Amino acid sequence: MQALRSTPRPYALAAWWRLNGKRVRAHAHFAPLLAKSPLAYKLWMLDNEVSPTGAETSDTGPAQIEPPRIAAIVYDRERGAPEARERTLRSLCAERIDLLEDLDPPEISDFAGPENRTLWILPIAAGDILAPGAGAVYGQQLQDRAQLIYADDDLLDRDGQRHSPHFKPEWNKELFQHLDYLSGACILRVPQKNLAGNATNWQKQLHTLVDQAREGDIRHIPQVLHHRQSRPTARMPGAIAMDTGAWPSVSAIVPTRNGLHLLRTCIEGLERTNYSDLEVIIVDNGSDDPETLAYLAALAPERYRVLRHPGPFNFSALNNRAASDARGELLCLLNNDIEIIDPDWLRILVHQALRPDVGAVGAQLLYPDGRIQHAGVVLGIGGGAAHAHRRLSPDEEGYFRRHALPQFTSAVTAACLVVQRARFEAVGGLDETQFAVAFNDVDLCLRLNRQGWQSFYEPRARLIHHESVSRGHDRDPTGAARLANELAALKSAWSTDRITDPFHHPQLNPFSEHFVVRL
Repeated sequence: MQALRSTPRPYALAAWWRLNGKRVRAHAHFAPLLAKSPLAYKLWMLDNEVSPTGAETSDTGPAQIEPPRIAAIVYDRERGAPEARERTLRSLCAERIDLLEDLDPPEISDFAGPENRTLWILPIAAGDILAPGAGAVYGQQLQDRAQLIYADDDLLDRDGQRHSPHFKPEWNKELFQHLDYLSGACILRVPQKNLAGNATNWQKQLHTLVDQAREGDIRHIPQVLHHRQSRPTARMPGAIAMDTGAWPSVSAIVPTRNGLHLLRTCIEGLERTNYSDLEVIIVDNGSDDPETLAYLAALAPERYRVLRHPGPFNFSALNNRAASDARGELLCLLNNDIEIIDPDWLRILVHQALRPDVGAVGAQLLYPDGRIQHAGVVLGIGGGAAHAHRRLSPDEEGYFRRHALPQFTSAVTAACLVVQRARFEAVGGLDETQFAVAFNDVDLCLRLNRQGWQSFYEPRARLIHHESVSRGHDRDPTGAARLANELAALKSAWSTDRITDPFHHPQLNPFSEHFVVRL
C-alpha cells in the first residue's frame, strides 16, 4: 500500500501488466516500487539471518565451530564516544575475535602459526558491530591463497535499527577505484613482519593494505556480516588524461535501412567526433527510400564507405560483413539511432579498449528524455539479460552511484561498443545463426570474457540512444517467436536462467533492472 500511495501511476502500470498476464514484466515494474518502502529490508531480514556455512543444529544446540584465527584493530577511536568503542568490543568478544593490541609478540607467532607467519586482521571502526555468527563465517572461509575476504554490510540508525544494505559484487578492481566497498567490512591476510610497531598506526595503513591486496586472491562472502555507523561514499571519476600522440585507427560500423532522420543525426555526430583516424562503414540493409539513397550516394567516399547488404535484418551478419572489410585496428559498433553529444566520446572508449584485460567497452546511453537507457548489462534478469539501472536519472543516487562509475561488467550493448578488431576476430565475431537480432552483444561479450578480456562500462562516454522507452511492449508474432528462440539460445549457451551475475548479487531482485532487494 505504501508503494501505491507514493507512486500511484507506476504502480497502476505494474498492476496492468499483471492483469494482462505479463508476470515477468509486472514483476520488473513492481520490484523497484516495493523496494523503496522502509519495510522492504525488514521483510528481507526475517528470512535472511546470518548462519555459519556448514553449521548444523541439533537438540543440544548449535554445533561447536573452531574459533577463527582473526585479530581485530579498532580504529577511529579518538573521534568516537567511549560507548561506541565498548559496543564494538562486546561484539568482537561475542564472536571470539581478539584485539591485536592485547596480543604479545610470542602470542602473535602462535596465532599466526609456525609455518605460515601471517595473521588475519579485521580492521573495524569504533561503533560498528559484527552480525551474530560473523566470526564463525569468516573463520570457515580462511583459505591458503586468499589475501583479503570481504562481506556485505548495512547501516545502523541512532536506535540501532538496520537499514541501507550494501549487497556487493564479486571483486571488481575498477569499481573499487571509485567505490571503496572493502574498508571496514573485510579481513586482511598480513605477513607477521608487518605487525611490528604500535597498533594505532593501522588506521593510516588501512588503505595501503587494501591496495596491496587488490591483485591477490580476493574472496567475497555474500552475507551481511557488518552493521556499520557509516561507510565510504562513491568518488566520481575525473576526466581521462588523453594522450596527445597518435591514436590507433578505428572503423565505425553503422547498420541502417531507410530512417534518414536518424542516420543523418548519427553521421553528423561522427563528423563532430574528435578522432583523426576514423573510417565509417555504413551497412545498408536494403534501403529503398529515395532520400536515404540520395544521402548515402552524396557521402564523401574518402571517409564513408557504403556496403550493400540486402535481405532479412540480421544485426550480427551486417556487422560481421563490415568488420571483415574494415581497416581499423579497433571496431566501433554503432546503431544508426545514436546521437553523439560529446566529441571526445570515442577517445574515451578507445582508451579503455586498449587495456590488456579489457574486451568490449560500452558507453552510458541516455533516452532523449535524459534517463538512462544503458549502464552495462546484467545477466540473469528475467532469465536472460537486461540493461542495468534503466530509466534511472543520471543525477539520482541509484544503487551506490553504480550507474555513474567506470567498472567491469558481464556485458555491454552493441548499440555503442568498441573492441579491438583482433579480439573480435579471435572469438569469431557475432553469432549470425543463434543471435541474429537479440542478445548477440551479450554472447559476444561473454566469449570475450572467457578469453580474459572483460567487458567494461565507461560512463564518461555519454550518448543519446533514440530507442523508445516502451520498445518491445507490442511485438508481432514473428518477432515474438524470434525473440523467444534467441532467449532460449542464450539460456542454453550461458545458463543465464540459473546463474547470478558476478557483478550483481543473489539477494538483489532477479527481475528488476534496478538494483533492489530481493523480496
